[in-house]
Amino acid sequence: MTILFRYILREHVRIFLMCLAGLATIYLVVEFFEKVRGFLRYDADYQTVLVYFLLKLPAIVFQIAPLAILMATLLTLGMFARNNEVTAMRSCGVSLLKVAAPLVMVSLLVAGFLLGLSSVIVPLSTTEAEYIKTTLIEKRSRPPTVKADRPWIQIGTHSLMNFDLVELGGKTLRGVTLYQLGHDFSLSEITEASEIRYTAEGWELRSGVHRQLLADGGLRMTMFERKPIRLSQTPEDFQNWLSLESNEMTLSALGSYINRLRQDGYSVARFLTDYHGRIAFPFVSVVMATVGIAVSLKRSGMRGVGMAGGIGQALLIGFLYWTTFSLAIALGRSGALAPVVAGWIANVLFLSFGLYLLLKVRH
Repeated sequence: MTILFRYILREHVRIFLMCLAGLATIYLVVEFFEKVRGFLRYDADYQTVLVYFLLKLPAIVFQIAPLAILMATLLTLGMFARNNEVTAMRSCGVSLLKVAAPLVMVSLLVAGFLLGLSSVIVPLSTTEAEYIKTTLIEKRSRPPTVKADRPWIQIGTHSLMNFDLVELGGKTLRGVTLYQLGHDFSLSEITEASEIRYTAEGWELRSGVHRQLLADGGLRMTMFERKPIRLSQTPEDFQNWLSLESNEMTLSALGSYINRLRQDGYSVARFLTDYHGRIAFPFVSVVMATVGIAVSLKRSGMRGVGMAGGIGQALLIGFLYWTTFSLAIALGRSGALAPVVAGWIANVLFLSFGLYLLLKVRH
Protein backbone atom coordinates (compact mmCIF):
# COMPACT_ATOMS: atom_id res chain seq x y z
CA MET A 1 0.00 0.00 0.00
CA THR A 2 1.67 3.20 -1.17
CA ILE A 3 1.76 6.53 0.67
CA LEU A 4 -0.58 8.05 -1.92
CA PHE A 5 -3.06 5.18 -1.53
CA ARG A 6 -3.09 5.60 2.26
CA TYR A 7 -3.51 9.37 1.94
CA ILE A 8 -6.53 9.10 -0.39
CA LEU A 9 -7.97 6.32 1.75
CA ARG A 10 -7.60 8.33 4.97
CA GLU A 11 -9.21 11.45 3.53
CA HIS A 12 -12.06 9.50 1.97
CA VAL A 13 -12.82 7.53 5.15
CA ARG A 14 -12.77 10.74 7.21
CA ILE A 15 -15.24 12.47 4.89
CA PHE A 16 -17.40 9.33 4.65
CA LEU A 17 -17.72 9.06 8.43
CA MET A 18 -18.60 12.75 8.64
CA CYS A 19 -21.29 12.34 5.96
CA LEU A 20 -22.64 9.17 7.59
CA ALA A 21 -22.83 10.81 11.01
CA GLY A 22 -24.47 13.93 9.58
CA LEU A 23 -27.10 12.02 7.60
CA ALA A 24 -27.82 9.70 10.54
CA THR A 25 -28.26 12.70 12.86
CA ILE A 26 -30.68 14.38 10.45
CA TYR A 27 -32.62 11.12 10.05
CA LEU A 28 -32.84 10.59 13.83
CA VAL A 29 -33.92 14.18 14.47
CA VAL A 30 -36.72 13.92 11.90
CA GLU A 31 -37.74 10.52 13.28
CA PHE A 32 -37.68 11.87 16.84
CA PHE A 33 -39.88 14.89 16.18
CA GLU A 34 -42.23 12.72 14.14
CA LYS A 35 -42.80 10.31 17.04
CA VAL A 36 -42.10 12.34 20.17
CA ARG A 37 -45.65 13.72 20.45
CA GLY A 38 -47.09 10.21 20.42
CA PHE A 39 -44.52 9.00 22.94
CA LEU A 40 -45.34 11.89 25.28
CA ARG A 41 -49.03 11.04 25.02
CA TYR A 42 -48.25 7.55 26.33
CA ASP A 43 -46.05 9.00 29.09
CA ALA A 44 -43.04 6.91 28.00
CA ASP A 45 -39.87 7.21 30.06
CA TYR A 46 -36.78 8.58 28.34
CA GLN A 47 -34.72 5.40 28.81
CA THR A 48 -37.22 3.28 26.85
CA VAL A 49 -37.42 5.91 24.11
CA LEU A 50 -33.61 6.03 23.94
CA VAL A 51 -33.40 2.24 23.57
CA TYR A 52 -36.03 2.39 20.83
CA PHE A 53 -34.03 4.88 18.76
CA LEU A 54 -30.78 2.96 19.36
CA LEU A 55 -32.46 -0.16 17.98
CA LYS A 56 -33.57 1.84 14.94
CA LEU A 57 -29.99 2.94 14.24
CA PRO A 58 -28.85 -0.19 12.30
CA ALA A 59 -31.75 0.19 9.85
CA ILE A 60 -30.99 3.89 9.47
CA VAL A 61 -27.31 3.21 8.75
CA PHE A 62 -28.29 0.53 6.25
CA GLN A 63 -30.46 2.99 4.33
CA ILE A 64 -28.18 6.03 4.31
CA ALA A 65 -24.71 4.46 3.94
CA PRO A 66 -24.84 4.30 0.10
CA LEU A 67 -25.82 7.98 -0.04
CA ALA A 68 -22.97 8.78 2.36
CA ILE A 69 -20.56 6.87 0.08
CA LEU A 70 -21.73 8.86 -2.95
CA MET A 71 -21.52 12.16 -1.11
CA ALA A 72 -18.07 11.34 0.31
CA THR A 73 -16.78 10.34 -3.15
CA LEU A 74 -17.96 13.60 -4.72
CA LEU A 75 -16.62 15.71 -1.85
CA THR A 76 -13.26 13.91 -1.68
CA LEU A 77 -12.55 14.31 -5.38
CA GLY A 78 -13.94 17.84 -5.28
CA MET A 79 -11.54 18.74 -2.48
CA PHE A 80 -8.61 17.21 -4.35
CA ALA A 81 -9.54 19.13 -7.51
CA ARG A 82 -9.94 22.42 -5.65
CA ASN A 83 -6.46 22.02 -4.14
CA ASN A 84 -5.02 20.95 -7.51
CA GLU A 85 -4.02 17.62 -6.01
CA VAL A 86 -5.53 15.65 -8.88
CA THR A 87 -3.47 17.78 -11.28
CA ALA A 88 -0.33 17.04 -9.25
CA MET A 89 -1.07 13.31 -9.26
CA ARG A 90 -1.62 13.31 -13.01
CA SER A 91 1.61 15.28 -13.55
CA CYS A 92 3.48 12.57 -11.67
CA GLY A 93 2.04 9.89 -13.92
CA VAL A 94 -0.60 8.60 -11.51
CA SER A 95 -3.56 7.21 -13.45
CA LEU A 96 -7.15 7.94 -12.54
CA LEU A 97 -7.63 4.26 -11.80
CA LYS A 98 -5.06 4.48 -9.01
CA VAL A 99 -6.78 7.59 -7.69
CA ALA A 100 -10.13 5.80 -7.70
CA ALA A 101 -8.87 2.50 -6.22
CA PRO A 102 -9.07 3.57 -2.52
CA LEU A 103 -12.58 4.92 -3.05
CA VAL A 104 -13.75 1.66 -4.62
CA MET A 105 -12.10 -0.37 -1.85
CA VAL A 106 -14.00 1.58 0.82
CA SER A 107 -17.27 1.02 -1.05
CA LEU A 108 -16.61 -2.73 -1.19
CA LEU A 109 -15.95 -2.85 2.56
CA VAL A 110 -19.11 -0.87 3.23
CA ALA A 111 -21.08 -3.22 0.95
CA GLY A 112 -19.88 -6.23 2.95
CA PHE A 113 -20.77 -4.50 6.21
CA LEU A 114 -24.24 -3.60 4.93
CA LEU A 115 -24.82 -7.18 3.75
CA GLY A 116 -24.11 -8.35 7.29
CA LEU A 117 -26.53 -5.76 8.67
CA SER A 118 -29.24 -6.83 6.21
CA SER A 119 -28.72 -10.53 6.88
CA VAL A 120 -29.01 -10.57 10.68
CA ILE A 121 -28.74 -7.34 12.63
CA VAL A 122 -31.39 -5.14 10.96
CA PRO A 123 -34.21 -7.76 11.16
CA LEU A 124 -33.51 -8.50 14.83
CA SER A 125 -33.19 -4.85 15.84
CA THR A 126 -36.30 -3.87 13.83
CA THR A 127 -38.36 -6.59 15.52
CA GLU A 128 -37.15 -5.57 18.98
CA ALA A 129 -37.77 -1.87 18.26
CA GLU A 130 -41.34 -2.66 17.17
CA TYR A 131 -41.86 -4.67 20.35
CA ILE A 132 -40.65 -1.78 22.51
CA LYS A 133 -42.82 0.72 20.62
CA THR A 134 -45.96 -1.42 20.77
CA THR A 135 -45.68 -2.99 24.22
CA LEU A 136 -43.49 -0.80 26.41
CA ILE A 137 -44.30 2.65 25.02
CA GLU A 138 -47.83 2.45 23.63
CA LYS A 139 -48.85 -0.13 26.29
CA ARG A 140 -50.75 -2.19 23.74
CA SER A 141 -51.28 -5.87 24.53
CA ARG A 142 -49.69 -8.29 22.12
CA PRO A 143 -51.39 -11.48 20.92
CA PRO A 144 -50.15 -14.82 22.30
CA THR A 145 -48.07 -15.57 19.20
CA VAL A 146 -44.55 -16.44 18.20
CA LYS A 147 -43.35 -15.10 14.85
CA ALA A 148 -41.52 -17.89 13.09
CA ASP A 149 -41.59 -19.73 9.79
CA ARG A 150 -44.98 -21.11 10.90
CA PRO A 151 -46.67 -18.61 13.27
CA TRP A 152 -48.48 -20.05 16.30
CA ILE A 153 -51.54 -18.70 18.04
CA GLN A 154 -53.35 -19.89 21.17
CA ILE A 155 -57.09 -20.53 20.86
CA GLY A 156 -58.80 -20.75 24.22
CA THR A 157 -56.98 -22.58 27.01
CA HIS A 158 -56.31 -25.96 25.39
CA SER A 159 -55.96 -25.33 21.67
CA LEU A 160 -53.08 -24.20 19.45
CA MET A 161 -53.05 -23.29 15.77
CA ASN A 162 -50.31 -22.65 13.26
CA PHE A 163 -50.34 -21.83 9.57
CA ASP A 164 -48.15 -21.15 6.55
CA LEU A 165 -49.33 -17.87 5.11
CA VAL A 166 -51.64 -14.92 5.68
CA GLU A 167 -53.16 -13.48 2.51
CA LEU A 168 -53.52 -9.71 2.10
CA GLY A 169 -56.41 -8.45 4.21
CA GLY A 170 -56.06 -11.23 6.77
CA LYS A 171 -59.30 -12.98 5.70
CA THR A 172 -57.62 -16.19 4.52
CA LEU A 173 -54.94 -18.30 6.23
CA ARG A 174 -53.23 -21.05 4.26
CA GLY A 175 -51.87 -24.38 5.48
CA VAL A 176 -53.68 -24.49 8.84
CA THR A 177 -53.12 -27.07 11.59
CA LEU A 178 -55.01 -27.10 14.92
CA TYR A 179 -53.94 -29.07 18.00
CA GLN A 180 -56.46 -29.85 20.77
CA LEU A 181 -54.95 -30.67 24.15
CA GLY A 182 -56.58 -32.55 27.00
CA HIS A 183 -56.80 -31.36 30.60
CA ASP A 184 -53.41 -32.97 31.28
CA PHE A 185 -52.08 -31.17 28.16
CA SER A 186 -51.69 -34.40 26.22
CA LEU A 187 -52.54 -34.25 22.52
CA SER A 188 -56.12 -35.40 21.86
CA GLU A 189 -57.13 -34.05 18.44
CA ILE A 190 -55.44 -32.76 15.27
CA THR A 191 -57.23 -30.88 12.50
CA GLU A 192 -55.51 -30.03 9.22
CA ALA A 193 -57.06 -27.79 6.56
CA SER A 194 -55.87 -26.26 3.32
CA GLU A 195 -57.18 -22.89 4.50
CA ILE A 196 -59.30 -21.05 7.02
CA ARG A 197 -61.47 -18.27 5.62
CA TYR A 198 -63.47 -15.46 7.17
CA THR A 199 -67.11 -15.40 5.96
CA ALA A 200 -70.28 -13.55 6.90
CA GLU A 201 -71.00 -16.33 9.45
CA GLY A 202 -67.50 -16.25 10.91
CA TRP A 203 -64.33 -18.31 10.47
CA GLU A 204 -64.56 -21.54 8.48
CA LEU A 205 -62.10 -24.39 7.87
CA ARG A 206 -62.01 -25.74 4.32
CA SER A 207 -60.81 -28.98 2.67
CA GLY A 208 -59.36 -30.75 5.68
CA VAL A 209 -59.14 -33.82 7.83
CA HIS A 210 -59.89 -34.24 11.54
CA ARG A 211 -57.98 -36.86 13.55
CA GLN A 212 -59.01 -37.88 17.05
CA LEU A 213 -56.67 -39.88 19.28
CA LEU A 214 -58.76 -42.44 21.19
CA ALA A 215 -58.10 -43.58 24.75
CA ASP A 216 -57.33 -47.15 23.60
CA GLY A 217 -54.58 -45.88 21.30
CA GLY A 218 -56.72 -45.96 18.18
CA LEU A 219 -57.26 -43.15 15.69
CA ARG A 220 -60.53 -41.85 14.26
CA MET A 221 -60.23 -39.84 11.05
CA THR A 222 -62.94 -37.69 9.46
CA MET A 223 -62.71 -35.75 6.18
CA PHE A 224 -64.59 -32.51 5.70
CA GLU A 225 -65.04 -29.82 3.07
CA ARG A 226 -66.23 -27.03 5.34
CA LYS A 227 -66.24 -26.78 9.10
CA PRO A 228 -66.97 -23.72 11.28
CA ILE A 229 -64.50 -22.71 13.95
CA ARG A 230 -64.74 -20.08 16.68
CA LEU A 231 -61.88 -17.59 16.77
CA SER A 232 -61.81 -14.37 18.78
CA GLN A 233 -59.30 -12.85 16.34
CA THR A 234 -60.46 -10.64 13.46
CA PRO A 235 -58.95 -10.47 9.95
CA GLU A 236 -57.32 -7.17 10.99
CA ASP A 237 -55.59 -8.98 13.86
CA PHE A 238 -54.03 -11.49 11.50
CA GLN A 239 -53.10 -8.81 9.00
CA ASN A 240 -51.42 -6.58 11.59
CA TRP A 241 -50.00 -9.18 13.98
CA LEU A 242 -49.29 -12.40 12.19
CA SER A 243 -48.42 -11.79 8.54
CA LEU A 244 -44.73 -12.37 8.08
CA GLU A 245 -42.81 -9.26 7.08
CA SER A 246 -39.60 -9.95 5.22
CA ASN A 247 -37.77 -7.06 6.90
CA GLU A 248 -38.28 -8.78 10.27
CA MET A 249 -36.73 -12.07 9.09
CA THR A 250 -33.05 -12.84 8.81
CA LEU A 251 -31.85 -13.50 5.28
CA SER A 252 -31.37 -17.23 5.90
CA ALA A 253 -34.82 -17.53 7.51
CA LEU A 254 -36.37 -15.69 4.57
CA GLY A 255 -34.64 -18.03 2.12
CA SER A 256 -35.89 -21.11 4.00
CA TYR A 257 -39.40 -19.68 4.15
CA ILE A 258 -39.39 -19.05 0.39
CA ASN A 259 -38.24 -22.61 -0.34
CA ARG A 260 -40.98 -24.09 1.82
CA LEU A 261 -43.68 -21.92 0.25
CA ARG A 262 -42.46 -22.88 -3.23
CA GLN A 263 -42.57 -26.59 -2.34
CA ASP A 264 -46.13 -26.16 -1.05
CA GLY A 265 -47.18 -24.50 -4.30
CA TYR A 266 -47.72 -20.95 -3.04
CA SER A 267 -46.75 -17.78 -4.87
CA VAL A 268 -43.36 -16.49 -3.68
CA ALA A 269 -43.00 -13.40 -5.89
CA ARG A 270 -43.34 -10.93 -3.01
CA PHE A 271 -40.87 -12.65 -0.68
CA LEU A 272 -38.43 -13.59 -3.45
CA THR A 273 -38.35 -9.97 -4.67
CA ASP A 274 -37.60 -8.77 -1.14
CA TYR A 275 -34.90 -11.45 -0.82
CA HIS A 276 -33.06 -10.33 -3.97
CA GLY A 277 -33.59 -6.67 -3.06
CA ARG A 278 -31.97 -7.18 0.34
CA ILE A 279 -28.96 -8.83 -1.28
CA ALA A 280 -28.68 -6.23 -4.04
CA PHE A 281 -29.08 -3.08 -1.95
CA PRO A 282 -25.75 -3.33 -0.02
CA PHE A 283 -23.89 -3.29 -3.33
CA VAL A 284 -25.39 0.11 -4.09
CA SER A 285 -22.32 1.41 -2.27
CA VAL A 286 -20.09 0.19 -5.10
CA VAL A 287 -22.51 1.57 -7.69
CA MET A 288 -22.64 4.97 -5.97
CA ALA A 289 -18.85 5.11 -5.70
CA THR A 290 -18.54 4.36 -9.43
CA VAL A 291 -21.12 7.00 -10.34
CA GLY A 292 -19.53 9.52 -7.97
CA ILE A 293 -16.06 9.02 -9.45
CA ALA A 294 -17.39 9.32 -12.99
CA VAL A 295 -19.51 12.40 -12.29
CA SER A 296 -16.61 14.17 -10.53
CA LEU A 297 -14.08 13.53 -13.29
CA LYS A 298 -16.19 13.37 -16.44
CA ARG A 299 -15.42 16.84 -17.82
CA SER A 300 -11.69 16.76 -18.25
CA GLY A 301 -10.37 13.92 -16.16
CA MET A 302 -9.16 16.41 -13.54
CA ARG A 303 -12.14 18.58 -12.69
CA GLY A 304 -14.06 18.07 -9.47
CA VAL A 305 -17.05 19.64 -7.75
CA GLY A 306 -17.32 21.92 -4.76
CA MET A 307 -19.01 21.06 -1.47
CA ALA A 308 -22.42 22.54 -2.36
CA GLY A 309 -22.33 20.99 -5.81
CA GLY A 310 -21.24 17.61 -4.42
CA ILE A 311 -24.06 17.51 -1.87
CA GLY A 312 -26.61 18.59 -4.46
CA GLN A 313 -25.50 16.01 -7.01
CA ALA A 314 -25.44 13.29 -4.34
CA LEU A 315 -29.01 14.06 -3.26
CA LEU A 316 -30.25 14.12 -6.85
CA ILE A 317 -28.57 10.84 -7.80
CA GLY A 318 -29.69 9.24 -4.53
CA PHE A 319 -33.29 10.31 -5.15
CA LEU A 320 -33.24 8.95 -8.71
CA TYR A 321 -31.77 5.64 -7.55
CA TRP A 322 -34.26 5.22 -4.68
CA THR A 323 -37.18 5.99 -7.02
CA THR A 324 -35.96 3.42 -9.55
CA PHE A 325 -35.28 0.79 -6.88
CA SER A 326 -38.67 1.27 -5.17
CA LEU A 327 -40.53 1.10 -8.49
CA ALA A 328 -38.69 -2.08 -9.49
CA ILE A 329 -39.43 -3.75 -6.14
CA ALA A 330 -43.12 -2.83 -6.45
CA LEU A 331 -43.24 -4.32 -9.96
CA GLY A 332 -41.47 -7.46 -8.73
CA ARG A 333 -43.91 -7.94 -5.86
CA SER A 334 -46.85 -7.64 -8.24
CA GLY A 335 -45.35 -10.18 -10.65
CA ALA A 336 -44.78 -7.70 -13.48
CA LEU A 337 -41.01 -8.24 -13.24
CA ALA A 338 -39.05 -11.37 -12.39
CA PRO A 339 -37.93 -11.12 -8.73
CA VAL A 340 -34.22 -11.30 -9.54
CA VAL A 341 -34.62 -8.60 -12.19
CA ALA A 342 -36.62 -6.40 -9.83
CA GLY A 343 -33.98 -6.70 -7.11
CA TRP A 344 -30.96 -5.93 -9.30
CA ILE A 345 -32.18 -3.78 -12.18
CA ALA A 346 -31.59 -0.45 -10.42
CA ASN A 347 -27.99 -1.46 -9.63
CA VAL A 348 -27.37 -2.57 -13.20
CA LEU A 349 -28.82 0.63 -14.69
CA PHE A 350 -26.86 3.01 -12.48
CA LEU A 351 -23.64 0.98 -12.71
CA SER A 352 -23.96 1.07 -16.51
CA PHE A 353 -24.47 4.83 -16.32
CA GLY A 354 -21.37 5.22 -14.14
CA LEU A 355 -19.22 3.04 -16.39
CA TYR A 356 -20.42 4.94 -19.45
CA LEU A 357 -19.35 8.23 -17.85
CA LEU A 358 -16.00 6.70 -16.89
CA LEU A 359 -15.39 5.92 -20.55
CA LYS A 360 -15.83 9.61 -21.26
CA VAL A 361 -13.18 10.57 -18.70
CA ARG A 362 -9.90 11.64 -20.27
CA HIS A 363 -7.32 9.22 -18.89
